[in-house]
Amino acid sequence: MTTQTFTDTERRLTMAALMIVFLLSALDQTVVSTAMPRIIAELNGLTLYAWVTTAYLLTSTVMVPIWGKLGDIYGRKPILLIGIGIFLAGSWFAGLSGEFGPVLGMSGMVQLIVCRALQGVGGGALFTTAFAIIADLYPPRERGKFAGLFGSVFGLASILGPLIGGYFTDHGTVHIGAHTIAGWRWVFYVNLPLSLLSLFMVLVKMPPLEHRRSGAVDYVGAILLVAAFVPLLLALSLGGHDFAWSSPQSLGLFAFAAVALAAFLFVESKVSNPILPLRLFANRVFAAANGAGFLLSMAFLGVVTFLPLYMQLGLGVDATTSGLAILPMMGGLIVSSTAAGQIVSRTGRYKPLLIAGAVLLMTGFWLLSRCGVHTTLPDLCWRMAIVGLGLGPSQSLFNIAIQSSVEVRDIGVATSSNQFFRQIGSTIGVAIFGALLTHRLASEGQGLDLGALQGMALKATAQGAARHADPALAQALTHALTGVFAGGILVTGLGLAATLLLPTITLRGRMPVEPVLEKEPV
Repeated sequence: MTTQTFTDTERRLTMAALMIVFLLSALDQTVVSTAMPRIIAELNGLTLYAWVTTAYLLTSTVMVPIWGKLGDIYGRKPILLIGIGIFLAGSWFAGLSGEFGPVLGMSGMVQLIVCRALQGVGGGALFTTAFAIIADLYPPRERGKFAGLFGSVFGLASILGPLIGGYFTDHGTVHIGAHTIAGWRWVFYVNLPLSLLSLFMVLVKMPPLEHRRSGAVDYVGAILLVAAFVPLLLALSLGGHDFAWSSPQSLGLFAFAAVALAAFLFVESKVSNPILPLRLFANRVFAAANGAGFLLSMAFLGVVTFLPLYMQLGLGVDATTSGLAILPMMGGLIVSSTAAGQIVSRTGRYKPLLIAGAVLLMTGFWLLSRCGVHTTLPDLCWRMAIVGLGLGPSQSLFNIAIQSSVEVRDIGVATSSNQFFRQIGSTIGVAIFGALLTHRLASEGQGLDLGALQGMALKATAQGAARHADPALAQALTHALTGVFAGGILVTGLGLAATLLLPTITLRGRMPVEPVLEKEPV
C-alpha cells in the first residue's frame, strides 16, 4: 500500500476544521453545568437533573470504539461528517426542549435528556476521529505538537465552557415579538454555527483519506459492547445516591454488564473483523498505555469532580467563583500539554515526559491532601495548578504512543480504545471516590451522601444568594476530601507503575510509521 501524501494547505485547513470539531465536543462536556439550575427551574426537572450529564456520558463513551472501527472500514472523513451532523441535530433539538411537550407526549426535561443522548452519539465520533486523522496526516514525531495543541484546546474548553454557559444563562434571553427564547437555550444553540462551519470545512477542504481495510461491520460485537457498558456506566453514575450500591438495581446492572462483557469478549475472539481486536492487547505499548490512561483518568476526575463542592459548601464561595478557581488547574494543563507536544516533536521521546507528569500529578494530590479548614482560595488554586501541570502530558502522549505501535490499518480502533478506556476510568473514578467521600462524611456524623451534597450546591446556585460556609459541614468536607486526595495519590502511583512498563520508543520524523525500539531503558 502506498503512503498518501498531502499538501501543507490541505493539512492546515484540515487541522483548523479538526480543532473546531474538538472544541465543540470538549465544550459540550462543561458548558451545561452552570446553566443547570436555570434549566431545572424552567423544566421542573430537579429529580432528573443528573441524567442530563449521564445521558451524554453513556452514549459518547459506548460509541467511541464503534466510531473508531467504522472509521477504519469506511474512512475518517465520512464518519466525521456523520458525527458532526448527529451532534448538530442533537444540539438543535436540545435547545428546543420543552417547546413541543404536548406534541411529543413527554416532559421538557425528558426531551432534553433524549437530545443530550443524541448529542453524545455524535460527540463520540468527534474526539476519536479527530485524533485518528492526525495520525493519517502526520508522521509519528510531528503528531506530538498537534496532539499537545489539542490537549490545550481541551483545557481551554474546560475554562470557557462554564463561563459561556453562565453568560448565556444570565444575559442571553431574547424577545422576538411575543416569543421569548430563554438564555439557557443558547448554551445548545451556540453549537450550531460552529458545527455548520466545521461541516463545511471538512466537506470542502479536507482531502479524501484512503480506507485502511475492508470487511463487514461486527454488528453483534457492537450490540454486546453497548449491552455491557451502558448498564455498567448507569450503575457507576447512579449508584450511591439514586440507589444504594447493594440495592437490587445496582447489583442487577453490574450482573447484566458482566454477562454481556463475557459474551462480547467471546464474540470478539471469534469474528474476523472485531470492533475491538483482542490481539492488540498482546502489544505492550497498547496494553500499558491504555492501562496507565485508565488509571490516571480515574485518579484525576475522581478527585477534581468534588473540588467545586468543597469550594461552594466548604469555603462558602458562589458557583461562578468556584468555576473561576479551576482556571489555574486548566492553565497548568494547557502549558504542560503544549510544551510536552513540542518536546516530543523535537526529540521523538515521550516516556520521560509521561513519567514526570505522573510524578507531578502525585505531588499535586499530596499538596491537596494537606488542605485544612483554614485553607484559603488562593492557597487551593496554586495546588490545583500543579495538578494541571501533571495531567497535561497524558492528555495526548498516550495516544501518540499507541498510534505509533500498531499497524496503519488499526489506527482508528487503537485511537478510540485510548479514549474509551480513559472515559471508563473517569466514570469509575467518580463512583469510587464518591463512595469514599460518602463513607468519610458518615464517619463525621453528617449523614450526607454525594447526591445530597450536589443537591445542596445546586439549590444554593439556583437561589443566587451569597452564602457563608457551614463550619460543621466545612470540617466534615475537609476530613472527607483529604481521604479522597490520598486515594488519588495511590491510584496515580499505580498509573505511574503502568507508565514505567511502556517500552522505550523513539518516534520517527518521517514515514513509514513503524516504531524504533531502543535497547536502553528509560
